[in-house]
Amino acid sequence: MVERDPSPPGLRASSRTQLRRKRERDRSDWDTVTSILDEGLLCHVGFADATGTYVVPMAYARVGDVLYLHGAAGNRTLRALAAGAQACVTVTLLDGLVLSRSAFHHSVNYRSVMLLGQATPVVDEDEQRAVATALLDHLVPGRSKDARPPVSSELRSTLMLKLPLEEGSAKVRTGPPADDPEDMELGIWAGEIPVRLVADPPVPDPGLHDGVATPTYATDPRRPGWTGGH
Repeated sequence: MVERDPSPPGLRASSRTQLRRKRERDRSDWDTVTSILDEGLLCHVGFADATGTYVVPMAYARVGDVLYLHGAAGNRTLRALAAGAQACVTVTLLDGLVLSRSAFHHSVNYRSVMLLGQATPVVDEDEQRAVATALLDHLVPGRSKDARPPVSSELRSTLMLKLPLEEGSAKVRTGPPADDPEDMELGIWAGEIPVRLVADPPVPDPGLHDGVATPTYATDPRRPGWTGGH
């Protein structure tokens, strides 16, 4: 099914992924990579075909050492990847805006993962159902227990791909600005403006039947990195 080795050593560095600058930001160990993927909600999928190069936002889910993508069976991006196009998938979490004394050293604090490789279609229906569950619970943990599961016709109209967490890299920047020594005495404010993802109160569908209560997971998603709204 979708069970995988739970603790590989980390992403495999290659000539395409090895950091050449700021190598101290390399965080390609397994725990860091999976924590970033599990906290993120959207990835960006890059690929190239005969007409050009494209980068497309997409929902995803991680199960063990595999990243799953899904969409309509006619989805151009997924069809290109299923046909053999190489994939570049990235997930980035913005943690803060870094303001330095000089314009040159302004930056952002972030955590990011880049994955490269060949995605392959998920054809087994049992695995497809398990992936559908994983996708729902990645969006909001616990949602799969309430939502109607997909029927066979819906699975046939969906294209699911799996990309192994093998080749890639993860980068993390934290901390204050890195000003030049000669700028440290300038009377200019410098520091970090933290940024976080906030879940606001849920808005019920106008078509809900009377008496349908808002589930706890909708008011308290308990996702890594989330904070409650007002």
